[in-house]
Amino acid sequence: MAATFDTALVRKAGDAAATEGRAKYNAYSREGDRDIYKGLTFWSPNVNIFRDPRWGRGHETYGEDPFLTGRLGVAYIQGLQGDGETLKSAACAKHFAVHSGPEALRHEFDARATKKDMAETYLPAFKACVQEADVEAVMGAYNRTNGQPCCGHRELIQEVLRKEWGFEGYYVSDCWAIRDFHEHHMVTRTAEESAAMALKAGCDINCGVTYLHLLRALQEGLVTEEEITAAAERAFTTRYMLGLFDGSEYDAIPYEKVECEEHLKIAEQLAAESVVLLKNDGILPLKAGKTIGVIGPNADSRAALIGNYHGTSSRYITILEGIQDKVGHNGRVLYSEGAHLFKDRVESLAKQGDRISEAVIVARHSDVVILCVGLDETLEGEEGDTGNSYASGDKADLQLPQSQRDLMEAVLSVGKPVVVCLMAGSAIDLSAAQDRADAVLQLWYPGARGGRAVADILFGDCSPSGKLPVTFYRSVEELPPFEDYSMEGRTYRYMRGEPLYPFGYGLSYGDVAVESVRIAAKREDTREVTLEVRAVNRGGTATGEVLQIYVKDLESPYAVPNHSLCAFERIFLEAGERRDVTLTVPGDAFSAVNDEGERVRDSRRFMLYAGTGQPDARTYALTGRKGAETEIAF
Repeated sequence: MAATFDTALVRKAGDAAATEGRAKYNAYSREGDRDIYKGLTFWSPNVNIFRDPRWGRGHETYGEDPFLTGRLGVAYIQGLQGDGETLKSAACAKHFAVHSGPEALRHEFDARATKKDMAETYLPAFKACVQEADVEAVMGAYNRTNGQPCCGHRELIQEVLRKEWGFEGYYVSDCWAIRDFHEHHMVTRTAEESAAMALKAGCDINCGVTYLHLLRALQEGLVTEEEITAAAERAFTTRYMLGLFDGSEYDAIPYEKVECEEHLKIAEQLAAESVVLLKNDGILPLKAGKTIGVIGPNADSRAALIGNYHGTSSRYITILEGIQDKVGHNGRVLYSEGAHLFKDRVESLAKQGDRISEAVIVARHSDVVILCVGLDETLEGEEGDTGNSYASGDKADLQLPQSQRDLMEAVLSVGKPVVVCLMAGSAIDLSAAQDRADAVLQLWYPGARGGRAVADILFGDCSPSGKLPVTFYRSVEELPPFEDYSMEGRTYRYMRGEPLYPFGYGLSYGDVAVESVRIAAKREDTREVTLEVRAVNRGGTATGEVLQIYVKDLESPYAVPNHSLCAFERIFLEAGERRDVTLTVPGDAFSAVNDEGERVRDSRRFMLYAGTGQPDARTYALTGRKGAETEIAF
């Protein structure tokens, strides 16, 4: 969803989720069924920063950039909660506040972050969710942040969240996180002390059973009745705002809204706009009438469509099925699984036979090969929810499993044109594909019927237009240790090396360029700036595109080392179309965060860059475009 850079569409997705949630809630309620997972409090969105590509839950987030995360998080919350008299559903921003792995250590881990990194990277998206979207709930993380458990962190909950930002909703623990206080973090001795610590810090609801000890904590004088009442009042306020006592305008939403045609179209549009074209030597879009070899463990995999934390669809369309439906009788489709998702050839020989030779045969008899590799929820996800026991859902490195590397080498060595399709929720080392394949597509986990949208892109019925919301590094060797929460050397704003694929990068079948950017208006008091960007599609194919504005502070010693995304707009241009687009850059973009975590205006001069990607050397090398820039002074 983050790869779409489409706030309007993400808001529609939130509204669709809330509508279907209401439809199910209404139906379940009529049956007297009020069990777990059948209510109207949705623990979404995850607005943590995807600071390290090894984190298994990173694909639950909106990527590595706090500005993009904030814009999309706000949009999704607005969709989920609606704009009616009552809340359509109650959204929850999580996991507050400094949380992005390692999964294996989270129950006892202390994420140490400077005041500058907190204010510059880890907190902005949460602040936007609270102050702009009025999110109803915030969930704490499992880990500690700077010594205090996040679900009992007085400074973060009371001082920052409630007093500084004005949050009025309920605060909830992650599941069983309060039990970690005495069992793993060792900051308390008993369950009563843990319950008291969390409640007194401002955690209203415990996902788990530790709050069953609150009565004894009250009897021991660890908490007061007033503190318990305050937490209960916030929880009941959410129920009231959902209309659970007096009814709401959403009580008549019928069950027929579940998987309705309107919502399926939103899902398909999300899938189409999220696909990122990383390389194309001209082989795409494919021509009809060819023999197409579809190879790889993710080619006909339902698991590779849906990622983790998913429902059950009434229908699934894999990549293979999408291609088969598209080709019909106008060509031929050959298929080989090629390899197990992760078991190496020695193990797979004994259990399922050697599929490499079959893949080679299919490749030799094809005009073009679609090679579908990557991961699924058995390899990356939340601790305890994957079969990836060696890293608790995290990745050990950026490599594909050895079985898939062997498969890719064998297929690429055949010498036929190859389109590599990566299905994964995180950055993978695609150096071999970039060097030797004819085209590379990042599909992420495109949804239950994502194979249809992917086929539309492969055959040119839709131009790819997604952009990377994360940096694709060349290896983990260039990254700081996973446990180091300093932002130095991480993400596009702080890295010093050259990425394989940069944040914000993505090609299309069109040829969109930014011709100019000019300052249309600026406010000296707030520093809000209005820009007018002229874009043109010089190609022969209509396409979606994302205009991106980056700012570089030219004076402040506290500025991030590189540049920062500060505005973006998704547009659609017909072939040959030229258009002027107005974008607004918020005033905070022209400030910096000092070492005390204070946002200051200690610079007057800034460079603004407008393009279809970052103003970095690697983006220029991959696209041949530099965009346009203008300097601004206050």
